[in-house]
Amino acid sequence: MTTEHTSALPGARTLRNFYQVLVNTAVANVTSSYLWWALTFWAYLETRSVLATAIIGGSYMLLVAVFGVGFGVLVDRMKKKAVMVLSSMVTLIAYLLAGALYLSFPESVLVNWGGPWFWVFAGVILIGGVVENLRNIALSTTVTLLVPADRRDRANGLVGAVHGIAFMVTSVFSGLSIGLLGMGWTVVIAIVATGLALVHLLFVPIPERGIAHVEGGPARAGFRGVIPAVVAVPGLLALILFSTFNNLVGGVFMALMDPYGLTLFDVEIWGIVLGITSFGFIIGGALVAKFGLGKNPVRTLLLVNIGIALLGMTFAIREVWWLYALGILVFMCLMPIAEASEQTIVQRVVPFEKQGRVFGFAASIESAAAPVSSFLVGPIAQFWLIPYMQTDAGSATWGWLLGAGEARGIALAFVGASALLLVVVLLAFVSKPYRALSRAYAEAPPSIEAEAEHEGRSGDTGAASAISDAGDDLRSSVR
Repeated sequence: MTTEHTSALPGARTLRNFYQVLVNTAVANVTSSYLWWALTFWAYLETRSVLATAIIGGSYMLLVAVFGVGFGVLVDRMKKKAVMVLSSMVTLIAYLLAGALYLSFPESVLVNWGGPWFWVFAGVILIGGVVENLRNIALSTTVTLLVPADRRDRANGLVGAVHGIAFMVTSVFSGLSIGLLGMGWTVVIAIVATGLALVHLLFVPIPERGIAHVEGGPARAGFRGVIPAVVAVPGLLALILFSTFNNLVGGVFMALMDPYGLTLFDVEIWGIVLGITSFGFIIGGALVAKFGLGKNPVRTLLLVNIGIALLGMTFAIREVWWLYALGILVFMCLMPIAEASEQTIVQRVVPFEKQGRVFGFAASIESAAAPVSSFLVGPIAQFWLIPYMQTDAGSATWGWLLGAGEARGIALAFVGASALLLVVVLLAFVSKPYRALSRAYAEAPPSIEAEAEHEGRSGDTGAASAISDAGDDLRSSVR
């Protein structure tokens, strides 16, 4: 491996740079989510077609999965600021094109989902939202680049809080924007906010004086450079597969959370409940930012998933509104802790020059999981679990556990999926990959600091830099 990468030793100055990048990304994420949610609301209100909105949402998740690896390799092949600027520029162009389409056609043409212009309009907004994920992958690598090793878990907590803010803001303001302003002015707001974020980003310093090159030459976009980087770290592939399984279970929640909530609340109240409980994302991120993740984030990740499994087995055990709302709040508190744990592990055990592709690979695999289980559990719940729990046999078998009510079939799906997750987590705790990854994390050096110290000792900023003996071992195993 050769590298031209040299960077400033992470410290107080680079930490301030990270905070600026984080705030800028928060604005970009809020804007992208705001327009995406608004498009979904607008499409349903104008077409009254669940199929149209399902295709829009499914296409988004599919494209995130398809382009994740390519985005990750691109992050590794470019300076991180250049990646973020490119992402913002593509998003801005997409939103400008959406605005031009809105002005060029009557709304009656754009809302005809049987015609081409509805899908062109939705498609360009979709492109702007998907490309925003390129910036998020780059943000994960800038944590390694700009934040001292002993504070990276806390920085990842702040990243989780930012995603929570985006969810909270957009879940409330997208609906208000469509209801009060309409789709046209909503697009205008997104264009202005994206442009301001881009201008601000141009003045945010990210000290990175070169680009890392793996194996002495350009890496091909795809799995060729990804799999070796993942399998080089003992237990890392198992971690990604575990997170993928976790997302499969999460797909059950994604598919059934709204239908269950709408059996307990009026639709207007349910929107407010989601807005309030989304504070859980901020609370969870703030807890990580304050207290960190402990000495072994691998263990923390598994403990969090035990909490999620136990929560899923109890928060719908009775058809009580406050129990469900409280459960959602706790669930949203736990999610940023799990995300921060996974990010912190990758930032520690994977060499910096390969982190983009690993984050992209994980995003692709994990993003593909939730829609799969979501599409599967919908028909299972609709045609089997719900009718079964309305029969005397279902009530007699499960009534002692789930009580009585309209949505006991959905509750059974929650309990079953969560029980399966609990079994998998307990098995993971006693597995060899868990011990191997925990050991790899404990022995891995904080890459950026070790690299900078090595360069300081050798005085050579242009040659390949050895991060540490352990880091060299990882690179050797890749070769």
